Amino acid sequence: MNAKQPRITLYSTPGCHHCRQLKQWLQQHQVRFMEMDIQHSNRAFKDFQRHGGRSVPLLLVGEKKIQGFDPKTLPGRLRRAGVDCS
Repeated sequence: MNAKQPRITLYSTPGCHHCRQLKQWLQQHQVRFMEMDIQHSNRAFKDFQRHGGRSVPLLLVGEKKIQGFDPKTLPGRLRRAGVDCS
């Protein structure tokens, strides 16, 4: 991850299929992120709520939110948020 890129946090739950897909996509594209399990961590759940989370996956890129997982739109949304995901 380039130092200029924003911090990326993935809010997820263990049983969420779309969360697993998004995590796999990020790993395949060598995008560094921190995963927060909102089901098993009270702190993660409170952070998720503070950021307006309603469902998972929620990807927080700096202060920009990307809700859900759509592999067609994700690369453009990440680039607009300052992330190199080539």
